[in-house]
Amino acid sequence: MTGSLPPHDNRFRMDLGVPIGLTRSNLLLRWRLAILAALAALALLAWWWTAARMAGMDAGPGTDPGALGFFVSAWVVMTAAMMFPSIAPMVLAYAGMQRGRRASTPLFVAGYVLLWGAAGLAAYAALKLGGQLDGGLFAWHRAGRWTAAGVLAAAAIYEFTPLKYACLRRCRAPVGFLVTEWRDGRTGALRMGLVHAAWCLGCCWTLMAALFALGAMSVPWMIVVAALIAVEKLLPWRLLATVGSPRSSQRWQSAWPPRRRACPA
Repeated sequence: MTGSLPPHDNRFRMDLGVPIGLTRSNLLLRWRLAILAALAALALLAWWWTAARMAGMDAGPGTDPGALGFFVSAWVVMTAAMMFPSIAPMVLAYAGMQRGRRASTPLFVAGYVLLWGAAGLAAYAALKLGGQLDGGLFAWHRAGRWTAAGVLAAAAIYEFTPLKYACLRRCRAPVGFLVTEWRDGRTGALRMGLVHAAWCLGCCWTLMAALFALGAMSVPWMIVVAALIAVEKLLPWRLLATVGSPRSSQRWQSAWPPRRRACPA
């Protein structure tokens, strides 16, 4: 015997695949909240892993990056911890324009992480090559401190360049980026994540260089740089963020003396 729903009880009826009483806008809101929760959870997990992995390690300038596998895993997790909060508006805007095609959103994020991983490999190669050629010249007690000061100065100057502004404008305008760079399908999602990461890299590369100069394995420095990136990308008062970036770095450099211990081989 088949039962029937009461005349006014539409909780379980379906209209075009969407339960009546749960509109498409409500579904989109739930999907966006789920994305925010996932990004926040992944960022928190990445920060926890980073803090646990870096505990007791060399946190000062000129840190040996260690073995390739260790560095790549640490770099990818560190990137997720530092960048996921600031890319949340872009990911939410992308998910909203997908109109329910949820499978593409993780690919967008994967493309973003993939390009940052490639940037980490380039940084690793530069660090290893520099360590082999400098003969200890860039040790902190020799030219290291002056090199770090030069990197900070370059980062401060770059904050006011047209290239920095162009990259930051793309990062701060999700809808504009998506309209100009839109590609359909999963391959398109991966490509768009790569392109967005390229603009993000153009915006943040000097801050990352400053992180390496001051202590790539230092969790406090990671927090400072991540906060500066989030301020630049998310808050409306960009001028305060850019002016504060080099000054904050100089203050924190004097407040956080380097600690030493070798990375895993």
